Amino acid sequence: MQNFALVGAAGYIAPRHMRAIKDTGNHLSVAYDVNDSVGIIDSISPQSEFFTEFERFYEHAQRLKRNPATALDYVAICTPNHLHHPHIAAGLRLGCDVICEKPLVPTPELIDELALVERESGRRVFNILQLRHHAAILKLREKVAQAPADRKFDVELTYITSRGKWYAQSWKGDPRKSFGVATNIGVHFFDMLHFVFGALQRNVLHYSGEAKAGGYLEYERARVRWFLSIDAKDLPDEVKGRKPTFRSIDISGEQLEFSEGFTELHTTSYREILAGRGYGLEDARHCIETVNVIRSARPVRGNADEMHPFVARLA
Repeated sequence: MQNFALVGAAGYIAPRHMRAIKDTGNHLSVAYDVNDSVGIIDSISPQSEFFTEFERFYEHAQRLKRNPATALDYVAICTPNHLHHPHIAAGLRLGCDVICEKPLVPTPELIDELALVERESGRRVFNILQLRHHAAILKLREKVAQAPADRKFDVELTYITSRGKWYAQSWKGDPRKSFGVATNIGVHFFDMLHFVFGALQRNVLHYSGEAKAGGYLEYERARVRWFLSIDAKDLPDEVKGRKPTFRSIDISGEQLEFSEGFTELHTTSYREILAGRGYGLEDARHCIETVNVIRSARPVRGNADEMHPFVARLA
C-alpha cells in the first residue's frame, strides 16, 4: 500500500482522485486546500490529516519522511492551473512521484523546468490524460491506424459547456490562473486528437474571446475544425433550455459517441501509473505546445472549408 497526499482537496475533480486512491488499495494520508469545504473526505478517507496552510502541510509531509512506513510515496495535485508547476516541484522535492491534473503546465518551457527537477529529485511526474483510456477513443485510434495511410479524416469538434456568473468570479474565469478557455477546457481534446491522429502540422486560430475560441488544426491523419465555448447562447436550438452542455465530434460524417464511461477513468489512470505505464512529461508536451500557440496567436479570417460553422456565425 502506498501513501498519498492530495493537494487541492476542495476542487471539483478532487473526489475522483480520492476514490482512485482508495479503489487502487492505497492510503490518502494527508490532504491540503486553502478552502475547507472538504466534507467529501468523510465518505472516502475520514482518517486523513487535513491542512489549510501549505507551510503546515509541507512540514507535516517532511516529518512523515522520518518513518518509512508513513513516508509519502505520491502527491496528487488538483489545484488551480497556475499552481500546478510550483506544487509539482514541491512534491518532487519531498521525494515523491507526482500525479497532476491537466493542463500540466501552460508552456513547454515549464515542462523543461520540471524535467530538470525530475533529474534532481530522481522522482517522476505523471499527467492525468484520461481520455486515452476511454474505450471509444481507443477504438477510434485503432480504426484510424487500420485506414489507408494516405487518408486524412475530416473532424468537426464542438464543445459548449455553459457556465453561470460564478465562473467569472472564480480562478477559472481569470486567464492569468486558468490560461483561458482553449487551455482550460480544450487541452484534453487536443491531447485526444494528437493521440488518435498523430503529430500536429498546422495550428490556425480563427476566434478568441473570454468565453469562446475556435480554429483549425491539421494533424498527420486529420483536418480538424474546432469550437469551444462556455457561453449558453452558443448552444444549438435543439438543446437550448434543456441541457447546459453540447458535445459533438463528427469524424468524416460519423458521430463519435463517448458521452458515457468517464466515471472510472481516473481510477484506470491511477492503475496504469502504479503499474509503471503512466503518461509523463513528454507525453503531455504535444498538447501543451498546442494550447501555448493558441494563446499567443492572433486570430485570422480562415478559409471557408477550414472554419468551424459556429465561428463563421460570429464573424
